Amino acid sequence: MATVILVRHGRTTANATGLLAGRAAGVSLDQIGRDQAALTGDRLAAVPLVGVVSSPLERCQQTAQFILDRQTGAPNAPVEPDLTECDYGQWQGRMLSDLATEELWPVVQSQPSAVVFPGGESMAAMQSRSVAAIRRHDAAFEAEYGPGAVWVAVSHGDIIKAVLADALGMHLDLFQRINVGPASVSIVRYGASRPSVYATNTDAGDLSWLSNHIHSGDAPVGGGAGSKTP
Repeated sequence: MATVILVRHGRTTANATGLLAGRAAGVSLDQIGRDQAALTGDRLAAVPLVGVVSSPLERCQQTAQFILDRQTGAPNAPVEPDLTECDYGQWQGRMLSDLATEELWPVVQSQPSAVVFPGGESMAAMQSRSVAAIRRHDAAFEAEYGPGAVWVAVSHGDIIKAVLADALGMHLDLFQRINVGPASVSIVRYGASRPSVYATNTDAGDLSWLSNHIHSGDAPVGGGAGSKTP
């Protein structure tokens, strides 16, 4: 299969103030977020991407554009509704400090598979639709461009954590153990027998090794020799 690079959007004014923006319109990257997205675009410039798929929300599309602007080619750039933020319902637009006093908060922290946000979405449904979208696009890019294809999905923190938990074989109730920072890069390859996670939550480092074909066979005993840079 192809290789997907999961990129969280850069920091927003809502992130900086502790506001749960959810699916609210008009939430943009702040200057730090733009700098973060530009750095991620620079890191990915050495990787010939076949696609940059984005959540429809503005902060993700802004981040995706920083990546697209630094590509020498013209990757496909579709918008994917199933990669949008979780529907937090009545929690949307409230401060995290306030939400931490809600009875549901400890459940979100320790048993997210049981959480249904009031007037919103369940976290299990969030994971199901986002994982399905990633796997669907991954298969489509592989079918069109071959097993060496590399593409980017720009989405949100909880979405990427849910996708990584699935790739790692973790129950959703453990996904709060995963951290995904603004504009961070995580890398997954869906092999024939299982997914392989190559990186999580990176915000620095050379990614040019992704230009080489990633072997997706059996895992090397002892860890192997790693990837070679071009």
